[in-house]
Amino acid sequence: MPRVSEEHLERRRQQILSAARTCFARKGFHETSMQDVFAESGLSAGAVYRYFKSKNDIIAALATQTTVPLRALMTEQIRVDPLPTPAELIRIVADHVVANSGPEGMVRLAPQAWALALVDEDAAQYVKEALRGMRGCWHEYAERMVAAGWLPADADTHAVAAAIIGFLPGFILQHLLVGDVSPETFVAGVRTLLPYGER
Repeated sequence: MPRVSEEHLERRRQQILSAARTCFARKGFHETSMQDVFAESGLSAGAVYRYFKSKNDIIAALATQTTVPLRALMTEQIRVDPLPTPAELIRIVADHVVANSGPEGMVRLAPQAWALALVDEDAAQYVKEALRGMRGCWHEYAERMVAAGWLPADADTHAVAAAIIGFLPGFILQHLLVGDVSPETFVAGVRTLLPYGER
């Protein structure tokens, strides 16, 4: 297939995903219809169905995309020297969450995707992939914490990653649903619990 055609197809696919993301963030997964996606994207039903066979297919694709910018940001940060402290890294993550959780922000899709994954096997595969990718970032960070002397040399870094990843959904849910926990408050708590490397 000619390169220009591949680029055109990918642009069209991203156009549909962008429209769906706007609709889902605005109305939620369940209240958004495929007709809403058609209207927001400016494309016909046939054009949209060429790329995605159902609304759940779109949701699954978005569930994977939602974590990509955050994973890239984390990967960049955990590889710098000096290594950011847990509180510093969590602050970067929390600021990213806040910046992307407005009315049409990608972060708002995460809890909806988690809920869908509990009842939809296809969506669950995408969500699991995204979570494993995030946990991989935290595992790399835990390995660097060991190298920095912040954790014991025999620390189970997989267990550390499995535990510390819980900070992220905890902040997301409190920020989106309760609204009374700021990044500053959250980071103060992390600094108290995980004072490693504080300068």
